[in-house]
Amino acid sequence: MAAHCQVTGAQPGFGHSISHSHRRTKRRFDPNIQKKRYWVPSLRRNVTLNLSAKGIKVIDARGIDAVVTDMIARGEKI
Repeated sequence: MAAHCQVTGAQPGFGHSISHSHRRTKRRFDPNIQKKRYWVPSLRRNVTLNLSAKGIKVIDARGIDAVVTDMIARGEKI
């Protein structure tokens, strides 16, 4: 599963791990991606989305119909 949220667009950030001796090695900060299934009344079917924790909160606040409509308008495949 790709570390990318379909609602908010959150993706990995990159940086350094810094050891006690202050040596730096590259690392990746992944968003908290969850696979979640929703019933979408307007489409009359279930939709499975890869969402960050923030994306789940956005759906709770705005509603799944509004979020899916925006995603379709952006041209994202659902």
